This record gives sequence, structure tokens and C-alpha cells, in this order.
Amino acid sequence: METTQKQSEKQIGQYVADDFRTAAVFAKYKIDFCCNGNRSVEEACEKKGIDSNKILDELQAVLNSKTNQSIDYKSWPLDLLAEYIEKTHHRYVAEKIPVLLQFLNKLCAVHGERHPELFKINELFTASAGELSAHMKKEELVLFPFVKKLVAAKLSHGTIETPHFGKVENPIAMMMQEHDNEGERFRQIAELTNNYTPPADGCNTYQVTFAMLQEFEQDLHLHIHLENNILFPEAIKLEQQFG
Repeated sequence: METTQKQSEKQIGQYVADDFRTAAVFAKYKIDFCCNGNRSVEEACEKKGIDSNKILDELQAVLNSKTNQSIDYKSWPLDLLAEYIEKTHHRYVAEKIPVLLQFLNKLCAVHGERHPELFKINELFTASAGELSAHMKKEELVLFPFVKKLVAAKLSHGTIETPHFGKVENPIAMMMQEHDNEGERFRQIAELTNNYTPPADGCNTYQVTFAMLQEFEQDLHLHIHLENNILFPEAIKLEQQFG
């Protein structure tokens, strides 16, 4: 078992990559495990003014729990993981965006006068919707096909031609920067919505919209985690095997 010192130095993203159930602990304390997963637990706690021992104890409790085991995404072949991200998370984003845009526009029209923050929330989500749509297309048309080629070349003991973007680190760096941008947008949305708490005078549409926004953010966190902490670093390692 790791010592407390080693646990506190372990990166947040690595905790979540090893066992996604630990994400609930980080989410509870509003510690970003996806875009900023490259920090140690100690560093994140120090910045938040939280006792790191408290979080380490909760993390250990989760890791010691044998019930409700999480999916071991790290054991999946990279081509399967890329396919899963596209078919599960990309489709989710594509399906939810038009519904949320419709609801947010309605809220602005009906409640905007009393709750002017709705206009900023709508502006942020509209920007996120456009950026995410373009982002996912780049992954589906460029990055993911190359990852699948790497896997196929390894299985067949073949070679791989250098793609137009050079090394795979190049598009990955761009994707990670775009992940950071969306993480920041949703941090602002969470703050403006008081962590997705509708006001006392909020109608059913208000409540449903905020619940959907929260679900959208949670799905985005898992989506980004699977790419930043598992798919991307493993793709870089795989490409390096080809010299």
C-alpha cells in the first residue's frame, strides 16, 4: 500500500485513471480532475485550503471498497476506447446541445428581466456548443482515425506513415487546450447558476434546464478524463513504439 506521503504526491488524474470512483471525492471538494488533473493531491488541497489528509482518507475508503466496481477503462484497447468516446460522449453532446439551447433561450425570454445572469449563462453555453461541435469533428476526422491506424499497425507488425500533423502530440496538445477552455466555461456556468440551483421562483423549465446543464458538465468531465488521462498519453506511448 502506498504511504500517505506518496499518495499526496500522486497526480489527481492518475487517481481517477486508476479508479474513476475517486472522481466523486474530487468533485465533492470542487477539485478539477479532468483539465487540471496533472496536479498532486497536496498541491490541489493547498490551493483550496483543504486538509489533504481528509481527502486522502476518503480516497482510500473508495479504493478499499469492493462494491460497485468502476469500469476499468485503462484495460481497454485504444481503438475501442476511441470508439466508445465517440459513440457515447460525442453523441451525448450532439443530442443535448439543441435541447439546452432551446431551453436557455426560453429562460432568457421569460425570466431574463428578473435573472439577468441567464443571458451570460446562455452566452457561455452557446460558445461551448459551437466549440465542442468543432472539437469533436477534429477528433472524429483526424485524431481518432490515426489512433486506430496505430493500433492496427501494431497488431499487424506493420509501419505507420508520418501524418500531415507530424507527431500525435501536436493535435493532442490542441485538443487538451480546447478541453481547458471548456472546463473554464463550465466553471463560470456553475458559479453563475449557484452550482445548478434554480431560484425559488424558477419554473419547471428552469429546474430541468439547470439539471440538464449539471448532467452535461458531469458527462463532459468523464469525457475529458478519458481523453486527457488515458487515451492521449497511451496514444503518445504507442506512437513512440514506431520510432
